[in-house]
Amino acid sequence: MSLVPAGTAAGFVACANAGEAVDQLVILHDAAVAAEREALDAYVTTRVTPDAETRAAFCYPELRVVYEPDGSIPVSARAYAKFQRSGIYATTVTQPAAFRDYLVDQLSHLIQDFSARVLVGRGTQQIPYPYVIARGNELGAGSTVAELARHFPVPNLIEVGDEVADGLWRYEAGRPLPLSLFDAARVDFSLRRLVHYTGTDWRHVQPWILLTNYHRYVDQFIRIGLTYLREGGRYTRLVLPGNTVIERGTPEDEAVALAAGVAWHRFQMPAYHLVAEDGHGVTLVNIGVGPANAKNITDHLAVLRPHCWLMIGHCGGLRQSQSIGDYVLAHAYLRQDNILDRAIPPEIPIPALAEVQVALQEAAASVTGERGETLKRRLRTGTVVTYDDRNWELRWSQERRLINLSRAIAVDMESGTIAAQGFRLRVPYGTLLCVSDKPLHGEIKLPGAANAFYERSVEQHLRIGLAALDLLRSQLHSLHSRKLRSFDEPPFR
Repeated sequence: MSLVPAGTAAGFVACANAGEAVDQLVILHDAAVAAEREALDAYVTTRVTPDAETRAAFCYPELRVVYEPDGSIPVSARAYAKFQRSGIYATTVTQPAAFRDYLVDQLSHLIQDFSARVLVGRGTQQIPYPYVIARGNELGAGSTVAELARHFPVPNLIEVGDEVADGLWRYEAGRPLPLSLFDAARVDFSLRRLVHYTGTDWRHVQPWILLTNYHRYVDQFIRIGLTYLREGGRYTRLVLPGNTVIERGTPEDEAVALAAGVAWHRFQMPAYHLVAEDGHGVTLVNIGVGPANAKNITDHLAVLRPHCWLMIGHCGGLRQSQSIGDYVLAHAYLRQDNILDRAIPPEIPIPALAEVQVALQEAAASVTGERGETLKRRLRTGTVVTYDDRNWELRWSQERRLINLSRAIAVDMESGTIAAQGFRLRVPYGTLLCVSDKPLHGEIKLPGAANAFYERSVEQHLRIGLAALDLLRSQLHSLHSRKLRSFDEPPFR
């Protein structure tokens, strides 16, 4: 299967600049969605079925970039927005208005640095009808899913996949090369899943993401977020599950009541968004426990092309010298999670990203006030082993040798998966964990000790994560590392 768009649709127009190209994409996407909604309404109310000409309008817009170098291909220091070879590159695009800044940034580099030509037209990939309606029940009770599927395009799994990201796309003569990791159908698939799992509109998700495995971090994130709103500055609103919005300037008692009334438990992985006026806010997602959740949510967050995601959660310390409340900065991952073995085999190394590592260490020093040897005693750098079995301790006799050989200093159930997903899907990643128990040394997680630890550690840990993202935001030009790019990457980040 290939996700590279086939054929050359008629009616493509050349665009003078990136802004004009996105404007054309918005016009075509809006027209396609409007046509499909109108046809759906007509069918539901009068049972008039769309004819072939009408159905032809239900297509995503397609973006094409033509690169024909005059001589050798220029070398770019950027890790993205560059070409590996000459040719025609293409992808279908959904929600171009929401992705405007990203699209303009990518296209502008290609036009300015490589003199690439940009074409926009109607593609041949149809928009599945569930993606043009806001809710599943708005078509009324008189139309079944099977009935609508006979007359309108439906999600087709043969068109939804990660072949480009996983290096499985097939080059065929006469077909364009992939312009991006994800096409429109794959993006729409994930946008709807994000709404389902997080309980908020996907448009609220910010480009800087914290992932955690305990709800206590959520409580602190809300408290810190409300403080930021009261203080003014660049943060303008806090969006909570159920799309509850607390604006800057909301009276404190009203804001606290709104936060307390959120039914977050209705959603599997509730998300909280601290929105900034400069577009560089922070999203916290409580992914729960386990590598399946970690893979699930990052599969979908990746289509938004975030600048970074960090795992901020708890772990078991494996060294006698560690204390409850110490931090672990992962610089390697022993992946025993098994969930990504086919997509990215365990023998593939997952490198630490220097920019993220330095930011996390500097943030820890700044927030704790500890430096030098004092910080080293509190913050350990080493290998984290990620299991898919929460009760791995019951297999200690089998696991002992592997932990010994790897020199692992901590164990958890998400970090290796999140790092591997960042590497696989080209999203900068990092891990800072807090030791909540020491299973090999008799300090197991018991309710009394755990609660005292949580009260002490969670706020400081979260503030370190937020401070690290602030540092990375100021170093954005160097964050998107070439470590994440292959030799035959699509041009778009």
